[in-house]
Amino acid sequence: MLYVCPLKALLNNLLPRLETYASWLGRTAALWHGDVSSARRKGILRARPDILLTTPESLESMLVSANVDHRAFFAGLRSIVVDEVHAFAGDDRGWHLLAVLERLERVVGRPVQRVGLSATVGNPEQLLGWLQGSGAGQRMAQVVAPHLRETAPTLPPPGDIQLDHVGSLENAATVISALHLGEKRLVFCESRKQVEELGESLRAKGVTTFLSHASLSIDERGRSVTVCSSRRVRAGCSPLRHCYCCGRVAGSRRS
Repeated sequence: MLYVCPLKALLNNLLPRLETYASWLGRTAALWHGDVSSARRKGILRARPDILLTTPESLESMLVSANVDHRAFFAGLRSIVVDEVHAFAGDDRGWHLLAVLERLERVVGRPVQRVGLSATVGNPEQLLGWLQGSGAGQRMAQVVAPHLRETAPTLPPPGDIQLDHVGSLENAATVISALHLGEKRLVFCESRKQVEELGESLRAKGVTTFLSHASLSIDERGRSVTVCSSRRVRAGCSPLRHCYCCGRVAGSRRS
């Protein structure tokens, strides 16, 4: 089985849990993306795992690599899980993902079950058709979302979403440092430059901040993820793709 995610950080976070769950069934799980060492990749090719966690880009690199025997490696593939599928739909990476899945089915010589996971989709039927790709309307498909069929929802109502216009990175740092004392925070930035500038401003305001983007070393990004995952860290912020920060706001007393 392939488990595809939009972010390497998400894959890194999922791997320990999936390894544990797989081991309960006598199965194995492994990780394959740009930060995985060459030695580890060779080990995966020698001993194919039952579950391989990867990104669309890394999956494509496997399909074009002369070091991977595509037909042998993917011979037993039966299903592909696309996590956070809403992050792909309608985006350039989404169309790229669909193209890679079509190529993969040509390699294995048969249709492969596709499973999309998301907790934030309001139009699951439309998304299901999109994920089917060239097989839309030809394959059996089903939306599994019991709460959408309930006449009297038993789930609590969704929380309120509040949008604030901060105007500048400096003002954003002021807002982040003043609010949510004692809590971890994720901060999403549009570019590496914004990550660095916001991180510098947060540190100047007493927020212990860790950054993560592609220009930083693998070790440094790994430390950021480890620190932000630790329960000992009481506050912080971390952005998707470009910045992964976490730390403690000075003066915070909450644990």
